[in-house]
Amino acid sequence: MTPELTALTLAALLQILQMGLFSVLAQRQVGAHYAASPRDEGLGLTGAAGRAQRAMNNHFEGLILFSIAVFTVTWADRGDGLTAAAAALYLMARLLYIPAYLFGWAPWRSLIWMVGFLATAIMLVAALF
Repeated sequence: MTPELTALTLAALLQILQMGLFSVLAQRQVGAHYAASPRDEGLGLTGAAGRAQRAMNNHFEGLILFSIAVFTVTWADRGDGLTAAAAALYLMARLLYIPAYLFGWAPWRSLIWMVGFLATAIMLVAALF
């Protein structure tokens, strides 16, 4: 497996962990009865549960672009040290983004997000050349 595909696999596993974290925090806030209901009446999550939900959703968005970058680099056979480093950087940024969001590390959360975003952009550009 290429380093880029390994990073993508680990990023997907990280997303599964984020979903679990969000689920636990959200259920603590709204209770088991509401969590098991059809949720016809939406409840806005606050605090750690709301932050975990937003961090999880943000990773879903980032994971789409990162997946495109990894697949493009892999299928175009353009993987090299730069794309491997960018993939590792994306993964490290996403790992740091979770506590940055949960604990409100401002402005670090935005800077960490930017690192992951730029790593993805580097991979996309590298796939073209």
